[in-house]
Amino acid sequence: MTTFGVVHRFPGGTREQYENVRKVVHPDGGQALPEGQMLHLAGQSQDGWLVMAVHDSRESWERHRDETLLPALASIDNGYPSPPEEMTFDVQVFQTRERKA
Repeated sequence: MTTFGVVHRFPGGTREQYENVRKVVHPDGGQALPEGQMLHLAGQSQDGWLVMAVHDSRESWERHRDETLLPALASIDNGYPSPPEEMTFDVQVFQTRERKA
C-alpha cells in the first residue's frame, strides 16, 4: 500500500466552518485522527481555508471520504456550503522532525 495525500481547498471557507466539520468527522469531537489518517494540517489561505491530510493508503482515505466526510459535509449546520476542490497524490516522501513542546 502507498501512503496517500489529500489537499482540500474551500474557497471562502472559515475557521469556524472548519471547526464545525472537524467536530463531526474526527473522533472524540475533533480531538483525534480518523482511522488510517497519519497527519492533518489546516489553515487560512489567501481565499479561504485549506486542509491537508496524509492517510496510510488510498483505501483508508476513500473509506473516510465516502463513509464519514461527504455525508457529514452535506448535513452540518454552519459547515462549508459546498464540497471542496480536491487534489490527491501518492506520497513519495514523508519526512518530519521531532518537535519538542
